[in-house]
Amino acid sequence: MYPWTERNGRISWLKLPFFVLTLAPGVWIAAQAELDWLGPKPVTEAIHQNGDWIIHFLLLTLAVTPLRFVGRWPKLINVRRMLGVAAGCYALIHVALYVVDQKFDMATVASEIALRFYLTIGFVAVAALVALLVTSTDAMISKLGSSKWNRLHALIYPATLLGLVHFFIQSKLNVFEPLLMTGVFFLLMSYRGLRKWKLPTGFVALMILALVSAAVTGAGEVLWYWLTRGIDPIRVLMSQFDFSYQIRPAWWTLAIALVLPLVALIRGQAPPRSVRPAAKPAREPAEA
Repeated sequence: MYPWTERNGRISWLKLPFFVLTLAPGVWIAAQAELDWLGPKPVTEAIHQNGDWIIHFLLLTLAVTPLRFVGRWPKLINVRRMLGVAAGCYALIHVALYVVDQKFDMATVASEIALRFYLTIGFVAVAALVALLVTSTDAMISKLGSSKWNRLHALIYPATLLGLVHFFIQSKLNVFEPLLMTGVFFLLMSYRGLRKWKLPTGFVALMILALVSAAVTGAGEVLWYWLTRGIDPIRVLMSQFDFSYQIRPAWWTLAIALVLPLVALIRGQAPPRSVRPAAKPAREPAEA
């Protein structure tokens, strides 16, 4: 079997585009390196771009559960493991690039990770992702048992959170993307909270969740610039509504969050899909 095939060996037109997606960032970074487009510090720039994609793939992995429930698309679960594996692989590449950047001086690498707080956080997140990566096979699911495997793979939540903290600290002055990614993480985790506590998850509830996620992102930006740079909170708040220079992260979070109620509205008008069970269903956590 290949990542882009079904269990019967046929090409999966659902898996294939996602498999291409997992390869595209690495190919693009390598192409930039080959064409000398990564600037005066190519390895450092490659590390940053690669790190961004770790977070992106983690959030895409977490987005599968809301989309498959809201969109009534059970087969979407078939790409979740692929996206999670991609996040783990890019995490390993991230560390490898850092070792290259330190000229393979492992003593320096170890001391930097131990002494720099944001690197320590990032390393813990990578270690968690590697643990998920090496236990992502059907054989490991059988060996560990479904219950233990589910508990282990719940590490994706703290790993993503630690990755976001690392992203924030590393970004220093420009926290636009970390704020946006944190807003999306809040959205995805809040949806899980609604399901866990058996609260409504229909169109109206998802609209409210979208608005709350945007508000949390905006509030996070206000607090960040107030606490780290001493900028007047009112000034930062008013900048949220000034579109002459840049659309702030809160609005982008809202745009992304509105996908869920839009999908709910569209799928609410369509009959539910009937799905034939696979020959060997993958035993994966229902809410990862």
